[in-house]
Amino acid sequence: MRIAMVSEHASPLAASDGLGGVDAGGQNVAVRALALALADAGHEVVVHTRRTDRRTPRRVALAARVTVDHVDAGPPVEVPKDELVEHMDAFSAELAACWRDERPDVVHAHFWMSGMAALPAARALGVPVVQTFHALGSVKRRHQGAEDTSPARRVAVESDLGA
Repeated sequence: MRIAMVSEHASPLAASDGLGGVDAGGQNVAVRALALALADAGHEVVVHTRRTDRRTPRRVALAARVTVDHVDAGPPVEVPKDELVEHMDAFSAELAACWRDERPDVVHAHFWMSGMAALPAARALGVPVVQTFHALGSVKRRHQGAEDTSPARRVAVESDLGA
C-alpha cells in the first residue's frame, strides 16, 4: 500500500537531528515513528512536509520505503507554525500535483493545517483521508485564553475537517 502522510510544520527528519525545536518530541517524533512502523509492515510511505531551507533536496530517504518530500509552499525558511495557514492552498496544490503522478492509497494528515492541505487534494482523486489533530484548538483556546496565538479560524476549520 502507498501511504502519503502530511505534516506541514513538523518534519520527521527533525526527530533525528538532536537539535529539537518547538515541536521536538511532539508531532515530528510521532510522524517519524508511524512512518517507520508502516514501512516495517511493508508499506511505501511518503511524508510531505514544508520546505524550510532552499538547499534541502525535494526528496530525502528517511529509511527503506520511507521518503520525506519537501513541499514548496511559502518562503523556504522557518515560519512560525501559527503563520503557516496562509500557505496551505499552495501546499494543497503541490500535493495534488504530486499525487496525480504518485497516487496514494490513503492519506494521513497530521495537525489541522495538514488537513487543510491534504483534504482538497485527496478528494479530487477520491483518496481517503485519515486526520490526526495532535492537539485541538478549542482546548488550546480554553487553557490559554487571550494568550492563544492560533489563527482565529482554527476551531472552525478543525470542526469542518472532522465532519
